[in-house]
Amino acid sequence: MIENILLGLSVALSMKGLFYCGLGVLLGTVVGVLPGLGTMATLAMLMPITYHIDPNFAVIMLAGIYYGAAYGGSTASILLNLPGTVTSVVTTLDGYPMAQQGKAGLALFITAIASFVGSMIGAVLLAVLTVPLANIAMKFGPQEYTALMVFGLVAASMLSTGRPLKSLIIVFVGMLLGLVGIDMNSGTSRYTFNLPELFDGLSLVAIALGLFGLPEIITTARGGPEGKVTEERITLRSMLPSRAEWRESAWPMLRGTGIGSFFGALPGTGGMIATFISYAVEKRISRTPEKFGHGAIAGVASPEAANNAAVQTAFIPTMSLGIPGDAVMAMMLGVLMVHGVIPGPQVITEHPDLFWGLVASFVVGNILLVGLNIPLVGLWVRLLKVPYHLLYPIMIAFVCVGIYSVRSSVLDIYILLGAGIAGIVLKLLRFELATLLLGFVLGPMIEENFRRTMTVTNGDFSSFLDRPIAAVFVFGTLAIVGFFVIRYLMRFIMPARANA
Repeated sequence: MIENILLGLSVALSMKGLFYCGLGVLLGTVVGVLPGLGTMATLAMLMPITYHIDPNFAVIMLAGIYYGAAYGGSTASILLNLPGTVTSVVTTLDGYPMAQQGKAGLALFITAIASFVGSMIGAVLLAVLTVPLANIAMKFGPQEYTALMVFGLVAASMLSTGRPLKSLIIVFVGMLLGLVGIDMNSGTSRYTFNLPELFDGLSLVAIALGLFGLPEIITTARGGPEGKVTEERITLRSMLPSRAEWRESAWPMLRGTGIGSFFGALPGTGGMIATFISYAVEKRISRTPEKFGHGAIAGVASPEAANNAAVQTAFIPTMSLGIPGDAVMAMMLGVLMVHGVIPGPQVITEHPDLFWGLVASFVVGNILLVGLNIPLVGLWVRLLKVPYHLLYPIMIAFVCVGIYSVRSSVLDIYILLGAGIAGIVLKLLRFELATLLLGFVLGPMIEENFRRTMTVTNGDFSSFLDRPIAAVFVFGTLAIVGFFVIRYLMRFIMPARANA
């Protein structure tokens, strides 16, 4: 472990490591502070750049954007009552009332410290739990991988914030899009319409940017947040909590970290669910629940700790099993695959510098983020006053140039446009776009392992039940589906009995 930590520090503390880590957390903080941009849109826009960077530093930068946005998202929530990211919604409930009471500095300080505590504990759990999980996964065969990935997709669909049936439908759409290209077994083209540009499949960058980038930019441009930023001067003295306020926030931070760490490691749950549950828990156990919604410090500290812990522990199934828990992790896997790094437990053994460099960068990045979020609060307040109409043209130009630079293909621009239109329509119909990207990334991997299973066993489906680990995932999948089917049927049975 000591050797691995030293290896990781040698990567994270190198000049390139510090540069890309610092760049990632800075961009992530800016994205989190500015409401409407979105983490997914920014990651999608910056993906083309990572294809020209060493994979070690590409993943460090993207991860920095991810957890940097989790830090910065609370700023707009507290000052504008507008969440900078989806996971910062809960922070508005007590953060904005604190700002109205003249405690904006205190609220920002508590969120920064809670985010730091949650992130650091989450990083420790990542370092401790990932390697044992990867050692278990090394014993997996194609049956286990197929069952595990199907379980991950079903769990992500059923446990998402949208309707389970809609999420399942959109997962299958993503899997169909992932089949475009040359069939690796037969060598024949599938759904390519004889276009050579599609022989390598649809561009992950174009799909991701179209689904998340363009809709976010267009939606924000149409009705961007024009809330009034507080004119209160936030000083370092106004940010420091009293001894009583420290006591009031300490245990909520730890409880939120525990909840966030648990849900972050589960596919399909992540930070949003973790923040709502942590807030509900704090309100339930509080001796003064009436304060929640009116400026309770625990209502800020616990969700922020849960959010950032979930971000860190989301890397556990991604790095140990090769199973992304959300759309951001799917994009991480896409970047690794472009660089020839095969996702799964072999990443830790074959590319230890990549994994341990990433873990060490979490420590470095979180220290940098405390320095960015506490002393530079005044800068973030001024940043919120930048007119949005100045940002849109720059982002659109950056998107188009980035897409074309990946494969130098004009067709990718059309795919971007088509995915953008589809993303807007699906968003209006309240489909869960993140699950489409999960299906797009995992679909080809499920097909590959399933066909390998059928080849080895001569088409014997019972092999999934003969192997204990695969059987556990199969029954787990059936249990999740069965639960939601029963719940769906009960909605019809109970009213029918009431009417009778």
